[in-house]
Amino acid sequence: MITLAYVKMILEKVSFDAKLFEKELRKAIKTLTLEEVKFLKGWCFEQFGKHYAKLITRCFNSFYKKKLLLG
Repeated sequence: MITLAYVKMILEKVSFDAKLFEKELRKAIKTLTLEEVKFLKGWCFEQFGKHYAKLITRCFNSFYKKKLLLG
């Protein structure tokens, strides 16, 4: 089980590359609980929103759309 602390560490380490950041963010969103995903969204915008706001929005919107479709 991936922990939130581990996810944050990985995202910080790959934040130099948008593609890697997106890949790791999508992977994290799939594995975390809904509460952790909500926290991660806020943390991502706080830490990386200046550079990756559109990317972060796209990843989380995709997650929430799938959640709504699947129930």
